[in-house]
Amino acid sequence: MNGFELNKLIAAILVAVLVAMLAGFVAHKDVAPEELEKNAYVVEGVGAAPTAAMDTAPKGPPAIEPFLAKASVEAGEKTARVCGTCHTFGKGEAAKIGPNLYGIIGAKHAHMAGFDYSDAMKAMAGNWSFDELNEFLFSPRAHVPGTKMTFAGIKNDQDRANVIAYLRTLADSPVPLPK
Repeated sequence: MNGFELNKLIAAILVAVLVAMLAGFVAHKDVAPEELEKNAYVVEGVGAAPTAAMDTAPKGPPAIEPFLAKASVEAGEKTARVCGTCHTFGKGEAAKIGPNLYGIIGAKHAHMAGFDYSDAMKAMAGNWSFDELNEFLFSPRAHVPGTKMTFAGIKNDQDRANVIAYLRTLADSPVPLPK
């Protein structure tokens, strides 16, 4: 291929790109979606002003005890696989992005020595209880504002209880279930 043919090939490609861009621009200007004045299908409560009933709805998860009563450790282990992306579960295993979770229930917050916890997590007093894990797993950033954990949370109540039941088994002497 000589230089003249190469120039023709490059010119043809440039013309094709320019024609495609121009056609896209013209099509975008010529064919615009028609906005409806109101929705064709009305869903109750969507777009409506908050009512008193909506204001009194609980902001966080319900109590975990009823869900723990019927929790499945096997199902919790399956659900917790997503946690394995950032955490380890075995006794004495090193941390990944997040700390090791062995013995987490009943342990103090920021329990793993040598792990670089967020200042918000370090400032938390007390130990991880079933209720606190329920709140944290529902929405980590809402429960501990400033946490480094970017996980959105487990919104399904039974899935959350299953994970907590699984985490409970990861201990030398598991904490008794609440009554």
